[in-house]
Amino acid sequence: MNISEYTPFQDPDSLYVVNEELAADEELRGANLLMSFTGFSDAGHVVTQISSELKEQLPAEPLAVFDIDQLVDYRSRRPRITFTEDHLSDYRAPSLVLYKMADALGTPFLFLAGSEPDLQWERFSHAVLGLVERFDVNLVAWVHSVPMPVPHTRPIGATVHGNRPDLIEGISAWKATMDIPAAIGHLLEVKLAAAGRNVVGYAIHVPHYLSDAEYPPATVAGLEFLGAAASLMLPSERLREAGRAVERQITEQVEGSAEVATVVTNLEKQYDEHSDGVARRSLLAGDNDELPGADELGAAVEAYLASRDAGTHGGSGS
Repeated sequence: MNISEYTPFQDPDSLYVVNEELAADEELRGANLLMSFTGFSDAGHVVTQISSELKEQLPAEPLAVFDIDQLVDYRSRRPRITFTEDHLSDYRAPSLVLYKMADALGTPFLFLAGSEPDLQWERFSHAVLGLVERFDVNLVAWVHSVPMPVPHTRPIGATVHGNRPDLIEGISAWKATMDIPAAIGHLLEVKLAAAGRNVVGYAIHVPHYLSDAEYPPATVAGLEFLGAAASLMLPSERLREAGRAVERQITEQVEGSAEVATVVTNLEKQYDEHSDGVARRSLLAGDNDELPGADELGAAVEAYLASRDAGTHGGSGS
């Protein structure tokens, strides 16, 4: 048997339950799908913050709920519970849900978020691919974050991968060939590409000395990449404000420690030497690498909405 043609012994569809009433919404046909999974690499808590921000700031309805008991090893990744004086409360059960969502302009999209499966990766990936086919998803975009030897004083970088050259070329700040531990997002990307579906992944670079704490600037970068790739207006104002506060705290700490200041200076020098002469484009930038102004963004939004009204967006072949 060719391993690339492997199919699960058990029906992948039995891994989840679909809200059929929501699934009947024709607006979901050809929508884009965003994905984020906790439990793999979440430097700066980027994945966790993106998931929380999207679900808190945008309307979200569970479209498909996965049977988490079949996918998670509770003893290797124990859920949290609160002990308060003489009783237990606030048990945080793991979950994995496909949400129906809409961005700030009301554009519908899908969001698959929750705990990375410990078990049944092949079966789970076939289940996700089945959902992608069912809703004829136009583009799948996913994000995770990795610690990197970069300074917080330079732009947030990303390593981009997938099968959409227009979303990849000129963006990756770091390129290499190496064996790495796989995540479920990686496997899904491979399966989706093999099935001829559009897919792109973003590994956000977080300064390694900030990777254990929440680092909102990296989360904002992740949201910007996802939003630009999927033509969505995703919320980031709260995170931008939080990021400014974090940056002020970091500046105070750097100024108060000669040792830390030296580390940052060395990283800046290394970053600048590596970046010298390397032009990287932004998904939001024009041909001259200048970010669009308010009028240009407004015109682009109007044009996009007009194209949606004319029924020209979506479809797996785009």
